Amino acid sequence: MTLSIRNQLPGTVTEVHPGEVMATVGVRLTGGQNLTAAITLEAVEQLGLAPGSSVHALVKSTEVSLATNRVTGLSIRNQLPGAVTQLVVGDVMASVKVTVDGGELTAVITRDAAEDLGLFVGSDVIALIKATEVSLATA
Repeated sequence: MTLSIRNQLPGTVTEVHPGEVMATVGVRLTGGQNLTAAITLEAVEQLGLAPGSSVHALVKSTEVSLATNRVTGLSIRNQLPGAVTQLVVGDVMASVKVTVDGGELTAVITRDAAEDLGLFVGSDVIALIKATEVSLATA
């Protein structure tokens, strides 16, 4: 299956915490970062997820936010440090490629946000991703 989702990061499940309907799943990405996904219990069961399972974390580029520093006092659990490797700025939106340890992410943000953050190729950023926006796939 080929997907339009640009952000596909390989990793290994480290923990599964089931709730009534949803579960949080900890994933250690191949670059060493930890990521949390919040997915349905049904998905956990259908995918057979358990510690040690190989997965790909999938995130739409429109669901990746950027910051120029690590953010505290925020509910977003996933904060991946990286560097801007490509910046394409249009009239309204900007596409930002960010290299993180073990992979690459694409964030699509407004042009105003890119300008306000002062982004340029080589600038350090933190990719912010809500756990509820991370999908998991198995091979």
